[in-house]
Amino acid sequence: MKTFTDSAGRNWPLCLTIDSAKRVRDLLNINLLEPEAGDPPLITRLGTDEILLCDVLFAMVKPQADSQNITSEQFGQALGGDVILAAHTAFYGEIIDFFQKRGRTDRAKAAATQQKMIDIAIARVTQKMDEIDVSQKLTEIFGEQSIS
Repeated sequence: MKTFTDSAGRNWPLCLTIDSAKRVRDLLNINLLEPEAGDPPLITRLGTDEILLCDVLFAMVKPQADSQNITSEQFGQALGGDVILAAHTAFYGEIIDFFQKRGRTDRAKAAATQQKMIDIAIARVTQKMDEIDVSQKLTEIFGEQSIS
């Protein structure tokens, strides 16, 4: 079981079980047990669509949220960028662990590969952005103009 802590200091355990997968399916019409389904695949959508990921997370922890009278809106309000990153990491870890233990190493590998692809893409885009000389690009676009 993986966990993450929201910005309100609440600890949320993520546990992918048949019960939590059924809850996600019933509430969101998303089958976590078929991460390769769809175009793009569900595992890709979950890695790139923060709102979808947060909806899935809430469905997974809904019994705990209900016991604390925390609504989906309140849950979302406590998910800033740093929390989403921690939740994203916990979610992928939980998916990988579930499929490893289930003997579906293909699905575990797909989730691990998707996580790695996201990490590499972020690093490459960041590197490319760091290489841009903004001042030079503006000069190329507008020419040499003095700013008064």
